[in-house]
Amino acid sequence: MERVSALNYEFPLALLVQFAKAPLLGQVKTRMQPVLSVAQSLALHCDLVRHTHQTLHRDALCQSQLWTSGEDRADFFKSLLPPPDIQCQQGVDLGERMHFAIASGLKRWRAVVLIGSDCPAINGNYLRQALLALESVDVVLGPAADGGYVLIAMKRAEPRVFEGVEWSTCRVLGQTQARLASLKMSCHVLPVLNDIDRPEDLVHLNGLAPQQNSL
Repeated sequence: MERVSALNYEFPLALLVQFAKAPLLGQVKTRMQPVLSVAQSLALHCDLVRHTHQTLHRDALCQSQLWTSGEDRADFFKSLLPPPDIQCQQGVDLGERMHFAIASGLKRWRAVVLIGSDCPAINGNYLRQALLALESVDVVLGPAADGGYVLIAMKRAEPRVFEGVEWSTCRVLGQTQARLASLKMSCHVLPVLNDIDRPEDLVHLNGLAPQQNSL
């Protein structure tokens, strides 16, 4: 098979980073219970990770990496197609892990866009908006309806952006914007999207229905 050249990408100097937890029974999508069973919660997590991975590759905007946490006992990540460039998350909290991934990417690429695996509404057009906006600002944020964010894009690694943030709360976006303002870093905010974290979020799956046979 012919190796794809970076010149074929729309944004060859940028990197897309996907964050994902290892699919461990009883340790993912726990807030979906008891509306979903433990097995259904695991299956939903796998469906979301797979959907996000495919989204990153569908439009071939730029190169991508999959940064994982936890032990992938079923080799689920290795089963994804096309085969991902798998990296291990490092850091004591989500902020440190995101900064480490972004800083690592910026050693080779000029811009890094980082997303989670919980927002099926993210598509190629949304990622393209982030990459284009990053040409004129320091940071791009994709806000989540629950007060967090589904995307962050940076072209300069700045660890202080991630300090003092109460992760997994409705204050994440506001605190991050306050940090950016205090650091005098310009920011562009994309349209609000919905994460799939709680039972009330299931209406936003857009056809990605939780199954019990995803593994």
